[in-house]
Amino acid sequence: MRPQNRSLKQPLAGWSKACLALMAICTLAPPACPQEIGQAREVQTNAALTAARGHAHNDYVHDRPLLDALERNFASVEADIFLKEGQLLIGHTQLELSANRTLEGMYLQPLADWFRKHDSRTVRQAQPLILLIDIKTEAAATWEVLHPLLVKYRDLLSETNEGTFQPRAVTIVISGNRAGDEILAARPQLAGIDGRMSDLGGTRQSEDMPLVSDAWSKHFRWRGAGPMPADERHRLGELVSQAHKEGRLVRFWGTPELESLWSELRGAGVDLIGTDDLPRLEKFLAQPPDLAPALKDR
Repeated sequence: MRPQNRSLKQPLAGWSKACLALMAICTLAPPACPQEIGQAREVQTNAALTAARGHAHNDYVHDRPLLDALERNFASVEADIFLKEGQLLIGHTQLELSANRTLEGMYLQPLADWFRKHDSRTVRQAQPLILLIDIKTEAAATWEVLHPLLVKYRDLLSETNEGTFQPRAVTIVISGNRAGDEILAARPQLAGIDGRMSDLGGTRQSEDMPLVSDAWSKHFRWRGAGPMPADERHRLGELVSQAHKEGRLVRFWGTPELESLWSELRGAGVDLIGTDDLPRLEKFLAQPPDLAPALKDR
């Protein structure tokens, strides 16, 4: 484990900008220059952490995998993978697997093509897209096949070198069955780990564990009907605050597809809001945030 001898907020400046990635990429709006970024790092970090963005849950089941999310300015896409006969196949269950549905064919190569077409070196380096890879098969064996594939796309992927995070077009985060030690010991280090809320307060650096995710039902009983109970709203705020202090983004899975719940997530500063209904969440996030419900009783 590397000693914790530097501020966790600095790596966050790279990782948290993933939440703003696709809006900048799709509009090709010029970002701030490096000097301005350095001078306003704290302000930008806080702004990014309150700017919720979409996470395309089970992205591969949509009509146009990856492209639907890219064109809707989502900041993160999720792909489940299985190791089968040496290939990394995409699917939610074993029954959905097909030899022509690979991680490389559905995500890595199309992303390389997308960012080659939308080439803007500064934008790509400042605001990477998160590709959340959820490993469904045995952790170490799957990672052993996955890492060489990532190396093939090294120029596309964010990289951590001796504790220094170098953002590129796409940031890889490994979820599901995570071989944590192997992932972080790999050289080059081209992936971070998706942590859990129980990891908050731990010793992992934020570039190694840039994201913490958990099941909504594990922490909250409220499902979006009626006002959110004050104690649960307070607990949500505390979790988000602690994660942000440690330089980590926050995501919950299994959240009901309700605007009332999305409003609470956005009001609390949750960074990635997951959905299977991309058009609906896109419309919701395009509306000005109403902070009143999330701040009431806090």
